[in-house]
Amino acid sequence: MGVYRRHQKIWRFLYTSSHRWICHRFNLTHEDLRVSGPVLLISNHVCAWDPLLVAMSLKDKQVYYVASEHLFRLGLLTKILNWLVAPIPRRKASTGMDTVKACLRHLREGHSVCLFAEGEQCWDGKTASIFPATGKLAKSGGATLVTFRLEGAYLSLPRWGRGIRRGRVFGHPVGVYPPERLKTMSAQEINALIEKDIAENAWQRQREQPVLYRGKRRAEGMERALYACPACRRIGTIQTRDAQVFCDCGFSLVYEESGFFQPSEPFPSLAEWDEWQRTLLRDRAFPHKKEHLFSDEDMELARIAPDHSEQLLAGGELIQEEDAIRCGSMRFPLREIENMAMVQAHLLLFSYQGEYYQLRSRGGANLRKYLEIWKEK
Repeated sequence: MGVYRRHQKIWRFLYTSSHRWICHRFNLTHEDLRVSGPVLLISNHVCAWDPLLVAMSLKDKQVYYVASEHLFRLGLLTKILNWLVAPIPRRKASTGMDTVKACLRHLREGHSVCLFAEGEQCWDGKTASIFPATGKLAKSGGATLVTFRLEGAYLSLPRWGRGIRRGRVFGHPVGVYPPERLKTMSAQEINALIEKDIAENAWQRQREQPVLYRGKRRAEGMERALYACPACRRIGTIQTRDAQVFCDCGFSLVYEESGFFQPSEPFPSLAEWDEWQRTLLRDRAFPHKKEHLFSDEDMELARIAPDHSEQLLAGGELIQEEDAIRCGSMRFPLREIENMAMVQAHLLLFSYQGEYYQLRSRGGANLRKYLEIWKEK
C-alpha cells in the first residue's frame, strides 16, 4: 500500500472513531466541506484542538496539516504521528520557506493541505494577522482555496486555560475560491480575503450571541496570558484560583461563565486587559530595576538542531534587559534576534545568528512579556 493511500485509510478510521466523541465533548456542530480535488484550507487558530475540530468538517477530504516543529521532538510519539498523518513541520520564529516548499509539493501532487496562517493560537480571543507569504502560497499552489472559521472554540479551551469548558462551538467553511480566480488576484488581495473570512472576535460574538461556557477552575492558567496587575502595575504578580483572578496587592475579580469579568471595571474582558498591559510594557510604566526590566526563575535554554534534537545550554534565571535577554552565560541582543514566537504557553523560540533556540519555562512563568519586548526592536 502506498503512503498516500495509507494516510487516506487512517484518516477515515480516525474520523469515524472520533467524530461523535469530539462533537459531544465540545458541543460542536459543523458544516461539511464538499469540494472535489485538492484544497488549501486556511482556518483561524484559537485552541490546541483546532486541527481535530476542523477535521470534523472534512469527512471525505483527507488533509496534511502544517504543525509546529516541537511535535517532531517527541521521540516515539513523533514516529507514530509521522506514520499516521505525516504532518508538515513549521519552525516557528523562522522564515518558514521549507514549510512553503513542502506545502507546494503536496498541493501540486494533488494532496490537500490545512494550515493556520496566524502561526499560533490567539491569546485574547481575536484573530491575528496572517503570514504575508500565505497569499503567494495560495496563488502558486494550483489548488482551490477554502477559508474556514471556528466560532466559540476560544472560550471552550483558551490557550492559557486548563480543561475544556462546555459551551457551544461551530465550525464551517466560509469561502471557496477556485485556482482560476486566484490567478487573477495579487498575493496581497488574497491575504486580505483570507483575513476577512477567518476573522473572529470571541467577545463581540458573546455580546451578540451569549453562551455560557461551564467548567471547573475557569480562571486557572490566566496568569500565562496576563502579566501586569491593573492596580499596582507590577509585572508577574497575577495569580488564579478556581474562577478568581487576583494579585497580592489586594486586586481581585471573577472570571464568569460568560467569559467576562465581574466586576467589569477596569476591564470587561481579557482582550481589553491585554491591550492595556501591552501599552504599559511599551511605555515602561511599571516598577522595575535600573539594570533590568523583569526576570523569571526555573528556565532552560536549549539549541535546536536541524534534526530536531535539543542541546541544553543553560538553566536558571531568565533576565530581560532593556536591549537583550540573558540566561546563564548566554546573552542575546534583541536587535540580533531575527524571529521570535511562542509554542503553547511554556516555550519561547527564537532565531539568532543562523541558529535556532528554545527557552522552556519549568515553573509556569509568563513568557509573553519577553515576546512583546522583542517586538519593539
